[in-house]
Amino acid sequence: MKYKRILLKLSGESLMGDKQYGIDNEVVRQYAEDIKAVHDEGLEIAIVIGGGNIFRGLSAEKSGMDRAQADYMGMLATVINSMALQDALEKVGLKTRLLTAIKMEQICEPFIRRRAVRHLEKGRVVIFGAGTGNPYFTTDSAAALRAIEIKADVVLKGTRVDGIYTADPEKDPTATKYSEISFKEVYAKGLNVMDMTAFTLCEENNLPIIVFDMNKTGNFMKIANGDGIGTLVRS
Repeated sequence: MKYKRILLKLSGESLMGDKQYGIDNEVVRQYAEDIKAVHDEGLEIAIVIGGGNIFRGLSAEKSGMDRAQADYMGMLATVINSMALQDALEKVGLKTRLLTAIKMEQICEPFIRRRAVRHLEKGRVVIFGAGTGNPYFTTDSAAALRAIEIKADVVLKGTRVDGIYTADPEKDPTATKYSEISFKEVYAKGLNVMDMTAFTLCEENNLPIIVFDMNKTGNFMKIANGDGIGTLVRS
C-alpha cells in the first residue's frame, strides 16, 4: 500500500445512486465492501461525508432561511449519512467509531483529536460527522481540517467523475483530464476541486488531494495501491 493513513471524502449526493433524494442502500453497501477491502490491507481509514442528498444549507439560504440555521441542519444531515455508512461497514465486519463535532452522546462520540487517532491506531474505521461544528464551513473544509489533525497522508475525494478536467465533462465532450496538477495551476485555471478554504488548508499543509470515481468498484483499492487513476493535486 502506498499510504498508511488516509481520509476519504464522500459527497452526500454520491449516496443517492440513481435516486433523486435520500440514500441508496446498494451504493452504501458497495462503498462498505470497497472500504473493507482496502482496510484489510492494513490501511487506517477516516471518512467525512457530505449531506447534500438530504439537505443543503446554501440552497436553503437562497430560499430565505437564515444561513447559520440552514448550515446546522446540513450538519445533522451529514450525521444521518454517517450513521448509514457506519451500519453498512459494521455489516461487512469492520469495527467503526462515529465522532461528531456536535455532541450527540446517545449515537456517537464527541470529536477529540487524540481519541480519533487512537481509534485509527487500533484498526477502527473512523467517521467524522457534523462538519466542523460551525456554520459557513463546508464538509470539504471539515475533511481538510480533520485530515490535517489526524496527520493523514492524503485526502481522497470520491466523486462521480474520474478526476479533474479542463471543463465539466458532463457538459463539454471536448474536456480533457489532468493526471496530475499543482495547487497553483488549479488556482490559475479556476478549476473546481474543493471549496477555497479546504483547498488552501491542504496547500498550506502540503497535503495532497486525489480526485477519483468512487462509484466504480475497485477504484478505491487502485488509489490505495498508488495506481495512476484519478487526478493528483500537490505542491
